[in-house]
Amino acid sequence: MLEIRDLDAFYGDARALWGVSLEVGDGEIVGIIGPNGAGKTTLVHAIARLHTSTRGAVVIDGTDLATVPPHRVCEHGVAIVPEGRRVFPHLTTEENLFLGAYRKAARARHREQLANVYDLFPRLAERSGQQAGSLSGGEQQMLAIGRALMAGPRLLLLDEPSLGLAPVVVDEVFVAIEAINREGVSILLVEQDVDRALTLAARGYLLIEGRVLTEGPSGKLRESQDVQRNVLGI
Repeated sequence: MLEIRDLDAFYGDARALWGVSLEVGDGEIVGIIGPNGAGKTTLVHAIARLHTSTRGAVVIDGTDLATVPPHRVCEHGVAIVPEGRRVFPHLTTEENLFLGAYRKAARARHREQLANVYDLFPRLAERSGQQAGSLSGGEQQMLAIGRALMAGPRLLLLDEPSLGLAPVVVDEVFVAIEAINREGVSILLVEQDVDRALTLAARGYLLIEGRVLTEGPSGKLRESQDVQRNVLGI
């Protein structure tokens, strides 16, 4: 459902992505791994049109998002869970979730989607009236994921969902990601924890200095010399 072809991205005159091409199939989890500064977040932002200084094609179900205004990308079934969560701290948990259902089609189903999010993350239901800034880091990550799900996406972009979380909370978040995928949502997962990413994803891409260095099924990718040398330090 997602096809990226020869994607370049720039910060002024500085090039951050160099001819990146990748695919995410319908209902598939695909991992993006790589060291800090590899361009992983830039790639996610380019797909979501949060970073617009790009060349190349980002095609969702036949529509090139380069032709779509950034505020309309969500209408094409794409939602992002940004690195660092970026919840609205002075709004309540439930108010943050309702913001995810901003587009018209999502507003019509917001009560149903809210019930689904609370089923997935019961702690959010318990803290529905609590200011988001007072939630723990793990709860804020659940909130960021839940907010994205309120849009009813077909493709979920997850940028470093384990960042800064305790291992037990990471386990809970990754169980939820699996459950989301079982409901038919395709997922592009950016994650520095290579083992977790490649255990969850069917396939993966190694991004180094803005370029795809290698790709393949997760098992083979984990064992590749490129991953072991550039990410695992072996």
